[in-house]
Amino acid sequence: MCHYRHTGGQPLPDPACTPGALNPDVTPATINTTICRKGGYTSGIRPPANITDKEKHLNAASYGYADSLHDAEYDHLISLQLGGDPNDPRNLWVELPSPGHKPGAGPNNPKDAIETHLHTAICKGTITLTAAQHAIATNWTTAESALGIAR
Repeated sequence: MCHYRHTGGQPLPDPACTPGALNPDVTPATINTTICRKGGYTSGIRPPANITDKEKHLNAASYGYADSLHDAEYDHLISLQLGGDPNDPRNLWVELPSPGHKPGAGPNNPKDAIETHLHTAICKGTITLTAAQHAIATNWTTAESALGIAR
């Protein structure tokens, strides 16, 4: 059984169950033709809902999550825009709603803004791909401070 962790009230996955997994096509040498290229990289590799819906239910069960899946996000620990693997189960988890979430409002995920900030920093050359991947997989809530970048 997997167990959620929390920091500052925000949900974190169980590192034994969801350590993160990398897309082998995304490397420091390929970022300009993969994650940093303009136009639709992530939409071209994102698994379709007919695959992820079943996986989401199985993952929720592995974490003992029994609440509405409408309010939880089946999330990539290392996001696709940071070179995470699109469908490796080690990179996917049912992310609980964040504190202050209104039930029935769908997922609210402050992790998304952090991922976008890290993506921008990678593509500008401010941080390395490897450092960003490690920081987000270790603790997404502290990734920016761990890398010394502020929004």
